[in-house]
Amino acid sequence: MAVLCALALSLVLLLPLTQPHTAGTPVGIGGQRAVKGTQAKASDCKEDTAQNRSLSPSGASGATIDAIKKRGYLIVGVDQNSYRWGYLDPNDPAGEPEGFDIDIVHAIARDIFGSDDAQYIQYRSIPTDQRIPAVTGHRVDMVVRTMTITCARLDDVTFSAPYFETGQQVLAPVNSTIKGYDKTLAGKKVCSAATSTALQHLNDDKKSGKIPASTDISTVVPSQLDCLVRLQLGEVDAVVTDGALAASQAAQDHTVELKGPAFTTEYYGVAMNKSAKDLVRRVNRVLENYRSSGAWKNSYDTWLAQTLGKDSKSAVPPTAHYQG
Repeated sequence: MAVLCALALSLVLLLPLTQPHTAGTPVGIGGQRAVKGTQAKASDCKEDTAQNRSLSPSGASGATIDAIKKRGYLIVGVDQNSYRWGYLDPNDPAGEPEGFDIDIVHAIARDIFGSDDAQYIQYRSIPTDQRIPAVTGHRVDMVVRTMTITCARLDDVTFSAPYFETGQQVLAPVNSTIKGYDKTLAGKKVCSAATSTALQHLNDDKKSGKIPASTDISTVVPSQLDCLVRLQLGEVDAVVTDGALAASQAAQDHTVELKGPAFTTEYYGVAMNKSAKDLVRRVNRVLENYRSSGAWKNSYDTWLAQTLGKDSKSAVPPTAHYQG
């Protein structure tokens, strides 16, 4: 029954997201008049410091912010089915997304428009494998969707400073013989999302021998919550995803649990177009204020403390370092 209830909730959360605006897809917005400053080349990037390559904070406007203000609303790519991060509450008649990531969207809208009323934010539901295309194709101004900052992604988009620390973990049924990201994955079928850091690690670690060669990693889905559904249906034995997301999934379905500790350290950032330097700097200023004002901690306590704990390493916002 627990599995069926969780599956039902998952399917409800996958319903299309209602858009508050009916305007067409915006034309690309550039950053030619943005605040001067250039990030270091992504080719020089090292994974353990990829989160430290964003532009320094500034409240100055530029071409990107001017275009957003002229349009009258911010277009943001979000998730609508990640419980406590970005999701639709089936009991909320307003149908507005909510969660930790959504609180950050509201903070950015308030800074740009002086208000975070619904008229100033247009949400676009973006699956995991469409986050970068949505940014590079100018379909959104930014993506705020549990997106890990990586060197490969820095080739295509620009990230804000990090706003959350997490790491990859294994999610499996409570009664599974799987103990973590180790030899107990031998002969097991593991699910991950396309273009995710989880899939990258699975591919690399299977080749290097860190996980058994018999581990079946062929189940790759468009969005990470699809893996939970596959797990509930018994089509896979485990899921590898960010521990923060996995904890929320376990909160939806008490027949599954995290197995073993996180085996990576990763950081979420807000993804924006590489031309939008003024917007990147503005978002970084918003995040600085968000951390120092206590708003970050309030949001964590509201959405994540129940699943991740009040004293976990994720309960403190990561320190921001800038380059450019």
